[in-house]
Amino acid sequence: MKAEQIRNLKTFDPAEYLNTDEAIAAFLEDAIESGDNRVFQEALSIAARARGMAEIAKAAGLGRESLYKALRPDANPRFDTVQRVLAALGVRLSVSAAP
Repeated sequence: MKAEQIRNLKTFDPAEYLNTDEAIAAFLEDAIESGDNRVFQEALSIAARARGMAEIAKAAGLGRESLYKALRPDANPRFDTVQRVLAALGVRLSVSAAP
């Protein structure tokens, strides 16, 4: 590729493809199966951004800034905050026996 073509490439944003509850659930499931908390937290942030941070914050009973702080890469959100965000996204966690 030529340098000009590279400059004109659009940055990939997974949030653009998370337009259904099922897509969000699959995206988050893959992230949690990675076993890396940071991967899951980033995926949760992307899913919230896909739906709209203000909308998710309101549905989760959080301030928009509080949601941004809870989902930033260096944060350690409380479990109840994660649960509230998941509920606001229209998904839920489930537990099963490990293979």
